[in-house]
Amino acid sequence: MKSMGVTYQKQPQRATWDRCRLCGRRPKLGTTGHHLIPRTCHRRKWFRRHFSRERLRQTIDVCRDCHRAIHQLIPDEKELGRRYNTLDQLAAHPGMQRFLVWVKKQK
Repeated sequence: MKSMGVTYQKQPQRATWDRCRLCGRRPKLGTTGHHLIPRTCHRRKWFRRHFSRERLRQTIDVCRDCHRAIHQLIPDEKELGRRYNTLDQLAAHPGMQRFLVWVKKQK
C-alpha cells in the first residue's frame, strides 16, 4: 500500500487473535502470547537438550484471564516448562480445568 511516496506493509492477520486458545472467549483487549516453555528456562541445559529452538519459541494466544491463571496456578516455571508445555497438558491441569469451567460462564 502506498501513500505519498511512503510504502506501508500490511500487517499479517493473526488467525487466533480474536479467540483465546484455552477458553475460546473473544476478549475485548485481544490476546497475549504465552510461551509454552517459559523464557527463563530457555538457557537451561535440560531444556536445550530436550527441545528444539522452534519448540522453545512456541507461543499460544490466550486471554489475559487465562494467562494470569496459568501463572497463578503453576508458579514454578520449571514445572510449567517440563510438565505443561502443550495446550492439552495445560488444559488437563486440575486447577486449570476448574478455572476454565468458571471462566467460560463469564462474559
